[in-house]
Amino acid sequence: MRIPRSDPTQQALERLTALRISTDSTALAKELTAYLGNRSNLVIAKAAKIAREQGLSALVPELVLAFEKLMRDPARLDKRCAAVTEIASALYELDYCEPEVYAQGMRHVQMEASFGPPVDVAAALRGICAQGLVRTRYPQALAEVVSLLVDSQAPARVGAARALASNGEDAGVLVLRLKALVGDPDPEVIAECFSGLLAADREHSIEFVAGYIDAGDGEISEAAILALGASRLPKAIDVLKDKWERTVRGPLRKTLLLALATSRDEGALNFLVSLLDSASVETASNIVTALAVHKNSERIRQAVSAAADRRRDRVLLDAFRRDFAE
Repeated sequence: MRIPRSDPTQQALERLTALRISTDSTALAKELTAYLGNRSNLVIAKAAKIAREQGLSALVPELVLAFEKLMRDPARLDKRCAAVTEIASALYELDYCEPEVYAQGMRHVQMEASFGPPVDVAAALRGICAQGLVRTRYPQALAEVVSLLVDSQAPARVGAARALASNGEDAGVLVLRLKALVGDPDPEVIAECFSGLLAADREHSIEFVAGYIDAGDGEISEAAILALGASRLPKAIDVLKDKWERTVRGPLRKTLLLALATSRDEGALNFLVSLLDSASVETASNIVTALAVHKNSERIRQAVSAAADRRRDRVLLDAFRRDFAE
């Protein structure tokens, strides 16, 4: 009887899973070094991910070396760009500031077979490398990142927008505004522009982003609403409250509730709680669901519970029990 041979790649992946809870950073770094030289790109990818999660800066040289080896023949050595993408993410999170890896990754295109036409599997890599490149000494970093805003793949364009927001300074802010004005086939890219503007130029971008909450395109309007909520700026919260008063019905009402609730702004939360007594049962139930992100807050829990008790509506009480369950 033939005994089945064990799969070394599967064994390595299982060992890496066990290593994720290791508390001995020295021993972990030593073992991960070996896995970063593994023949399997999936093993290398998982090792790089653990290095990033554990903040193992000592592994930066090994990560760079692994990236360089894979990029000698990426189509053969790294299907789906699984390993180089994780390595680039790790280097970025570990504050690696040398430009060569990022510049190479940002220009990489890798077409692979799919059920339909070949697909470019390096888009996410380009986006991550754009974010890394703008914080290096590379003299043409900003120019190259701007070019990525017209990349054929949305993940690359999203990465470019994030790069411009985080390290593009005043020029980056202006480019993000222009991109939002011109538009993009993918709403996620415009959403990233809105978020980037509100992060990079907070006070001056509220009015600009607020101009899109009444957009004819529902996805763009939703993106603007969520970005304003995520900014947690009092002026942005006022814009959302005003939009709520002007929105009688439609799917945007749920988006507004979510944006106000996730803003974690005290004024926004008090506003939502105050609506529980006067809103329709359907709207009040939606408010309860939105506020459930704060179910660990005793103050919010008690306020919502009290409102549900006052109204004594079964739908509302059921929503509270469901969404605020321990």
